[in-house]
Amino acid sequence: MTDKKERINIHEYLAEFEDIPGTRVFTAQRARKGYWLNQFAMSLMKEENRQRFKADNAAYLDDWNLTPAARQAVLDRDYNAMIDEGGNVYFLSKLFSADGQSFQFAAGSMTGMTPEEYAQMMINGGRSPEGVRSKKGGY
Repeated sequence: MTDKKERINIHEYLAEFEDIPGTRVFTAQRARKGYWLNQFAMSLMKEENRQRFKADNAAYLDDWNLTPAARQAVLDRDYNAMIDEGGNVYFLSKLFSADGQSFQFAAGSMTGMTPEEYAQMMINGGRSPEGVRSKKGGY
């Protein structure tokens, strides 16, 4: 007798991560959705691109095939919305660095905390495992 392994539907498996409050897993689907957003962010590694972007954010974004939501998220510096649009935080770090902001600042803004509050939370061991652990389950 052979042991049959149950095949996992990867899309169903990855969809389960969407149930974790405050968590956005960078999946292949998000990578495809955010391709141009991430390409834009990586362009900011070059000084001449940073200067063009700083001079006129909206005009610089015209050079990129961004969704309207991704474009607005960049203009608003809404990092959670950028991640929802497929942005990868490591690529997006080029944007907040171009703005002269730290990773601590960006992470704090994504959690609704000041940079100081975020730093203290991390010094204290990070977020508590207590509280809502499931959007659909409410526990």
